[in-house]
Amino acid sequence: MAHLGAHLAFRSRWQKTDDELCRHSMSFILHKAICNDFFQSYLYLLEKIPLVKLYALTSQVINGEIQFYARAKLFYQEVPATEEGARESWDRLRPGLRLWDWKGQQARLVASFQQRGTGGHDGIVPPGSPELPAGQQGQGYLTDKDLVAFLSRCRDGLKEHGVIILKDNVAREGCTLDLSDSCVTRGMDVLQTLIQKSGLAMLGQERQDGFPEQCIPVWMFALHSDGRA
Repeated sequence: MAHLGAHLAFRSRWQKTDDELCRHSMSFILHKAICNDFFQSYLYLLEKIPLVKLYALTSQVINGEIQFYARAKLFYQEVPATEEGARESWDRLRPGLRLWDWKGQQARLVASFQQRGTGGHDGIVPPGSPELPAGQQGQGYLTDKDLVAFLSRCRDGLKEHGVIILKDNVAREGCTLDLSDSCVTRGMDVLQTLIQKSGLAMLGQERQDGFPEQCIPVWMFALHSDGRA
């Protein structure tokens, strides 16, 4: 049933396309190219964006670079990195926010597992874990394939009992592609599957508090190696 939404969206567009678009819309080459980069998010994205356009926005290669990364690079080249810009964004958001400390929330998340026991074999983090690397809200700028590769490298670099804290925007349902800066916001099921494919196991998760409901939910995940070589 996971493919049903994409199938219906695809069928509803068929009558609206011209001969040229119809010729490409059944192209297995385009399907395969996108699936290679967005194998877990692909069907959700296809529900909202026609195949040919989705290919052009994501996996089409121009001058040796796929457009998903080229578009993001172009976007941030045109955005000035100024203190004023950051302050303006914060001022717009601040009225709906409560004060929060994500480092403190991170520490509480790990401490909640330490209090349950001391054995690493049962998914419990021993007190005094030596390593706590963190990734904060940059995962949406990676393709599914590159995100799994990145998390796999993080797993390979962990010391014994090390924990990874991953913080990211999480879509309420499915996946969405922001066409302005080429960023994918993944739903919980997609993100959890990618984490699992990387060889990491979920110790726990916690939603960041203090954000207004109109904002995309932000979640924090505590991860450790699942024991695979």
